[in-house]
Amino acid sequence: MTKAEQQELKRTPRWTPGMNQIAGEFSTLTEGLDYAAHGDTGLNFYAPRGALEHVLPYRELRTKARSTARKLLRAGLRRGERVAIVAETGPAFIITFFACQYAGLIPCPVPYAMNMGGHDAYVSRIEGMLNAADASAIIGPDVSKEAIGEAAGRTNTRMILTHTSLQELEEDGELVPFQADDVAYIQYSSGSTSAPKGVLISQKAATTNTRMILQHGLKVRPDDRAFSWLPLYHDMGLVGFLLSPMMGQTTVDYLATPAFARRPALWLKLMSDNRSTVCYAPSFGYDLASRRIKDAVNELDLSGWRIAGIGGDMVRPDVLREFTERLKVAGFKSTAFNPSYGMAESTLAVTFTPLEEEMIVDVVDRAKMKELGRAEPASEIDKLNAPEKVRSFVACGMPMPGHEIVVRNDDGKVLAEREIGHVLIKGPSLMAGYYLNNSATEEIMGSDGFMDTGDMGYMLDGQIVLTGRAKDLILHNGRNIWPQDLEWAAEQLPDLKDGDAAAFGIEDENGEEHVTVLVQCRFADPERRAHIRHEVSTLVHRAAGVECNIVLVPTRSLPFTSSGKLSRAGAKAKYLSGEIQPLDMDQPRLVAVG
Repeated sequence: MTKAEQQELKRTPRWTPGMNQIAGEFSTLTEGLDYAAHGDTGLNFYAPRGALEHVLPYRELRTKARSTARKLLRAGLRRGERVAIVAETGPAFIITFFACQYAGLIPCPVPYAMNMGGHDAYVSRIEGMLNAADASAIIGPDVSKEAIGEAAGRTNTRMILTHTSLQELEEDGELVPFQADDVAYIQYSSGSTSAPKGVLISQKAATTNTRMILQHGLKVRPDDRAFSWLPLYHDMGLVGFLLSPMMGQTTVDYLATPAFARRPALWLKLMSDNRSTVCYAPSFGYDLASRRIKDAVNELDLSGWRIAGIGGDMVRPDVLREFTERLKVAGFKSTAFNPSYGMAESTLAVTFTPLEEEMIVDVVDRAKMKELGRAEPASEIDKLNAPEKVRSFVACGMPMPGHEIVVRNDDGKVLAEREIGHVLIKGPSLMAGYYLNNSATEEIMGSDGFMDTGDMGYMLDGQIVLTGRAKDLILHNGRNIWPQDLEWAAEQLPDLKDGDAAAFGIEDENGEEHVTVLVQCRFADPERRAHIRHEVSTLVHRAAGVECNIVLVPTRSLPFTSSGKLSRAGAKAKYLSGEIQPLDMDQPRLVAVG
C-alpha cells in the first residue's frame, strides 16, 4: 500500500454519517456482521515495522466470509462439524472464522506457532486440541502446513487445508447461518496443554457478553477506535477485540503479537498515529512498552486513549503507576486504566470498574491476610515505612447486569466483605460446558448455576478483588503462601524484570512442602550469580518470612500461556522432569515424590 493510500485511509471517517450505531443488539454473530457491513468501519492490519499492510472493511469481510463459507461446503464439510483454524493475526483467519458462522460449522481457533516450545511441542498441542474438538478439518496459513498436517495425521481429522488451497475451491451449497439457539464456537482456555478443555460458547452467550461489553463495560461511542496486539486464539483477543468491535461497528487496528513482542513501543506509536481510544493488555504489556519507549515518548499523543483496560492476569499497581509516570508527557491519564475480570468460560467479561475513575488499590496487612484469611487494611505507618508488611491489590469491578459474583469458603458458605475465598460466577454469558468433557464441566459447575472460577479473592464495596489462583497456593508449615508475593518480591531486584521468577512448592518424601523459586538469570559471572541468589533470598524472606530454594535458570526457560501468563504448573513440571536445568549444577535439587 502506497503512502498516499495510507493517508487516504486515515482520512476515512471512523463512523458512517447517517448510520445509527447499534451496540450489540443482535441475536447472532452473523446478524452483527450483516449490519456492520452497511458502514465504512472495519479492520486494519499493521506489519511488524508499522506499515499498514491489509485493510478489511466489514462489508468486504462479509462478502469474503460468505464466499468462503460456500467453499467450505464444497469441500465436503457438514453442518455442525468442528473446524480448527490457526489464528494468526490477519484477514485469512477472520474471514474463515465468520465463514464457519455462515456455513453452520463450529470454528475452533488454535494457536499460531509462537513461543510454543518448538516444533514438537506445538504439534502436540494442536493434536490435543484436534482430539478434544473431534475436529473434521484444520485450516491454516501455508507456512503452517507441515506442522498442522503432522498434528492432524495423529488424529481423526480428515481434512487439511491451507487458506490458499481453500480459496482455490469452487463455491457450492446453500448457506444456513447459525441461529440464536445454536452454538457459536469452541474456545481453548489459556492454560490448555496437550489435554486441553474446549470451552463451548453458544450464540446467546457470545451476543450477551459482547452486548454487555459494549453497553456496560466500555460504553462504546461512535468515534471509538480500538487497538489490539492480543492473540486471536485467546478470549480477550477474539471476543474483546474482534467480536465485540464488530458487533458495535467499531474499527480495530491490529499489530500481531510477535511484532509487539519485538517492538513493544510500536504499539503506542500506532495508537498515537491513529488516535486510538480503546485498548486492553495484561500488566506485562504495559511494563514492556513503558520500558522500551524511552525518548520517543515525547513524540506521542495519547490524550485520546480513554480506556486502557487491564485483564488476563493479576493487575500490578506498581507497573501501572510506572506506565502513567512515563506516559503522562504524551497526555496519558491514569483515569484511563480500567481493571476488569473475565475468562473464556464466561465468554470473556465478568466485571468492569467504573470508567474515567482512578482505580482502587487496596493495601492490606500481609500478616493478617496469612493468619486470618482476611484482607485487613494496613496501617498508615506500615504503608509508608514497612513495605514488606503490606500487600497491594487492585479492585477489578462489579459484575455486568444479569451476572452475579460471590466469594465462598471451602464448605460453600458465602463470605463477608474482605474474607478471602473461592470466586464463583453466574450469568447468561457462561459456557454451555467443556466440549465432550462432562466430568470437567461437572467439576466446576454447581447445581445452583454458579461456576467455580478457580480464582481466590474477596469483595470490597461491591467490587471483586483477586488474590491469586487456588491451585497455585503453596502450603508451607501450615501457612498459605501466595506465589505472586515471592515472585514480585524477587522482581524488585534491578537485574530482574516482570516474568523472570516462578515460585511453587515441592513435596518431599516426608510430606513436607519446600518452597522453590526459579529465577531467570542473564549473567555468566559466578560472583554476579551468587549476588543475585543472595539478594533474591533476602527479598523473598523479607516479603513472606520463608526460606526458599533459589534456583537460577537460563533466560526463556519459564513457560507462559497463550495469553502471556506465567505457567507455574508448567515451570514446576519442567523443573522436576529436568527439562529446566539450573545454571549452576551444584545447586541443591529437590525431587518430588509420587
